[in-house]
Amino acid sequence: MAWFFLVIAGFAEIGSVISMKRADGFKRWLPTIACLICGSLSFYFLSLAVTSLPLGTAYAIWTGMGSIGSVLAGMFFFHEPKSLRSTLWILCIIAGVIGIKMASG
Repeated sequence: MAWFFLVIAGFAEIGSVISMKRADGFKRWLPTIACLICGSLSFYFLSLAVTSLPLGTAYAIWTGMGSIGSVLAGMFFFHEPKSLRSTLWILCIIAGVIGIKMASG
């Protein structure tokens, strides 16, 4: 279940970042509330995951998911620049997350 909780935490983190962008400096209430809820859920599920997983592993995967998700959300939802370099660095993060998962068992 810990890996399941970690994946939920990662997706909630992505939701938090997307909501933060839409909140426009926390001037818009609905995205601000969504950001707070998603952020809280993210930390809650991360805390459940670290009860069974090594802290470093869980944190690295959680931040990797958040990083990848926020970059992709920026590209696809907010029309931020797409480039081959960005794609290659995203692939490096994915490779790192897979490596950490494999190393942790």
